[in-house]
Amino acid sequence: MTDGMTFECIKAYDVRGVVPDQLNPAIAERIVWALVKLLEPKSCVIGWDVRSHGPMLVDALTQALIQNGVDVMHLGLAGTEEVYYWAGEHNLDLGLMVTASHNPAEYNGIKIVRHGAAPMVGETSMQVVKDLATSLASAPRPASQPGRITVNDDKSAYIEKLLTFVDQDKLRPLKLVINSGNGVAGPVVDRLVEHLPFDIVQVHNQPDSQFPNGIPNPLLPEKRADTIRAVKEHQADLGIAFDGDFDRCFFFDADGCFIEGYYIVGLLTQALLPQHPGGTICYDPRLIWNTEAIVKDLGGEPNMTPSGHTFLKAGMRDTNAVYGGEMSAHHYFRDFYFCDSGMVPWLLVAQLVSTSGKSLKQLVDEMIANFPCTGEVNFALSNRAVQQAKIEQIHAAFMGRASQVETLDGLSMAFEEEGWRFNVRSSNTEPLLRLNIETKRDVELAAAKLNELSRMISS
Repeated sequence: MTDGMTFECIKAYDVRGVVPDQLNPAIAERIVWALVKLLEPKSCVIGWDVRSHGPMLVDALTQALIQNGVDVMHLGLAGTEEVYYWAGEHNLDLGLMVTASHNPAEYNGIKIVRHGAAPMVGETSMQVVKDLATSLASAPRPASQPGRITVNDDKSAYIEKLLTFVDQDKLRPLKLVINSGNGVAGPVVDRLVEHLPFDIVQVHNQPDSQFPNGIPNPLLPEKRADTIRAVKEHQADLGIAFDGDFDRCFFFDADGCFIEGYYIVGLLTQALLPQHPGGTICYDPRLIWNTEAIVKDLGGEPNMTPSGHTFLKAGMRDTNAVYGGEMSAHHYFRDFYFCDSGMVPWLLVAQLVSTSGKSLKQLVDEMIANFPCTGEVNFALSNRAVQQAKIEQIHAAFMGRASQVETLDGLSMAFEEEGWRFNVRSSNTEPLLRLNIETKRDVELAAAKLNELSRMISS
C-alpha cells in the first residue's frame, strides 16, 4: 500500500468496487500504471456501460494511458463483448471495459484483456496487477510522444461478426421477448433485428443510468418478473434477458419458465459440436454431469476448468476448444476470440429452435429430467476464513462416503451409488459461499441434500 491507497477492488477476475471509496480516478490511474509496466501497450480500446460514474473513470484511464504513449480508441456506451471484438479482431494490446455488470448502482469496475483479447492469467494475472499497483510509488516517466484518442461508435463491423454465427436463411419468424434491463444491450439488439426475421418485443430497451426497473441481474429470481410477464402477454416463443453489460444471456421458455444456465451449456454444446467433430468443450466444476454426457454422446473432448472468465478463456486457448460454458450464463466461443458473448448464445438458440422443429422447452426438458439441479444457492459469509472453515467441515462430514473428490475450484464431491454430487466454493467477486447440487433423475434427492448442506453452512 502506498499513499494510503488500497486496491481491494482488484479481484481475481477483474476490478470491482464501490465508487468512490473502493474505486475512483486515482485508483484507476494507478491501475493503468501497473498495466503499462506489465504489458507495455501501444494501443487500447475502452468501452463503458451506462453507470453515471463511468465517464469519470474512463477519463482517468484515458489520461493515464495517453501520457504513457498509448493510443486509445473510445467506443462510448458499449457491451463488454464489443471491447473483446475490437481487441481481438484488430490485435490491440489492451482492452478495458468500465462496468460493474450486475452489481448495485454504487459499484463500478474494469474488465481487462491484453493483446488480442487474451485473458489476464499467469504472469499477467490480476494478482500481479494488484501487487504492481500497490508497490508503485510514482507515475511512469511520461512518453516523449503522447498517445492519441480516437472515437469509434460505429457498430457495423461488430454486428456483421455476430451474424456469422447463424445461417439467416434457416431462421423462422419466431416471436422473441428481449429484456435489456436498461443496460447497454438495447442499441445492439436494435441493430441486429434489422437483419433478422424475428418479431421482437423489446422490454426496458433504453439505456438508463438510474436503472428505473432495478439493476439487471436475471440470475436473481426477483429480477425475472418483467420478462416472464412479457413472454406470457405476447405469447412469445422464448424470452431473453441480459445483465447490464450483456456479457451474460438468460433464457425463458414459452411458458415464462426460467432455464438454468447449466442446461443452456448443454444446448449450445449440441448446437456447436456437430459442426466441429471431436472438438473440445470447456465447462466449470459447479454442475457437470449433463455437459459431460452430451459431450461424450457427440464424440467431443470434455475439459473442466475453474470458474471465472479468465480461467475459462485460458483453458479454451490451451485446448483450442470450440466452446466453453459456465452455469452462471457466461458462454465462450473459439470464433469470438475465445471470449464470452451474450449476443451469440441467443442467436444460436433461436436458430436451434428454428431448425429443430422443437420449442425451447422441448429442447431442454430431457436434460432437466436426467440431471435435475438446485440452481446456485448463496450464503452470505463475508469472512474468507469462515468460508474455508465451512468447506473443510463439509469435506470432513462427507469424505467417507464420496466416490470422487475434486478441488479444482472449491470442493466438489460425487456420490455415484447415491446418485448425487455437489460443489461448494467461495465467490471471487462477492462475499458469498456458493453451493450447487445435482442428481441423476431425482428431484427429491436434490431438495433433501440442499436442506442438509444448507443446515451445515448456516449453523
